[in-house]
Amino acid sequence: MSNFLQFTKMHGAGNDYVYVSGFDQSLPADLPALAVDVSDRRFGIGGDGLIAILPSEIADARMRMFNADGSESEMCGNGIRCVAKYVYDHGICKRESLKIETGAGVLSLQLIIEDGLATGVTVDMGPPRLEAALIPTTLGDTPQSHIVNHPLEFRGKRLFATCVSMGNPHCVIFVPEATDELVLEIGPLIERDDRFPKRTNVEFVEVLSRGEVRQRTWERGSGETWACGTGASAVCVAGVLTGHTERSILNTLLGGQLRLRWDEASNHVFMTGPAVEVFSGRWQLKA
Repeated sequence: MSNFLQFTKMHGAGNDYVYVSGFDQSLPADLPALAVDVSDRRFGIGGDGLIAILPSEIADARMRMFNADGSESEMCGNGIRCVAKYVYDHGICKRESLKIETGAGVLSLQLIIEDGLATGVTVDMGPPRLEAALIPTTLGDTPQSHIVNHPLEFRGKRLFATCVSMGNPHCVIFVPEATDELVLEIGPLIERDDRFPKRTNVEFVEVLSRGEVRQRTWERGSGETWACGTGASAVCVAGVLTGHTERSILNTLLGGQLRLRWDEASNHVFMTGPAVEVFSGRWQLKA
């Protein structure tokens, strides 16, 4: 293995990751440790985590996603759009319809091509998982319970949680204002609450209208991120379940906007958003 690893920095609506391809180079065995090193915004490349793009026996490519703390997550909605862009732009598979293998299964993606490059992607995020045991959470009376507007109390604040899995766990909380106190102080408490055995992502959501929301995310293993695609998908579902929104919404996040639709006929959630390549370089591996 070379002492250097080729990487590409990419982001989807400001949710930025370091991407390494295993199609044309050997990757280190300890990807969690690499994720911690490269994600550091002062001493590394900087990012919300590391995503490895790998060959797949059942899809056009396989994605493995690691948070900034080295923990591996099942899926990343913004990350998979960037994986699709990389696969297309770098000639791994020059089709506008792609299938990407993830820890949450194989997902289908439709690319938006402009001047020979992928600039946006629509992802079929699949059906939401609503049963408590599948999220997973021990909130609710039974493993089959749907957790909708479930009361929680942290630091004297009474909140109402709606829990959804989009291949990874989400706790969606609708609030009048997504303040720093909620996101930065209460978010990490909810993430690591014992009632979420695999921890959870936490979305604080302001409803602007029946068709538009504003979201801030405390992401499991990474802290606040500028966007979360699986989280935005979970918000779309939670908005319908709680009666706050229609099935199609525009979601404004810190880093940009995503369009979401929970299709009634198929029960699948569709997400459309940007994918941007920022720069490429070489990372020197530790001896």
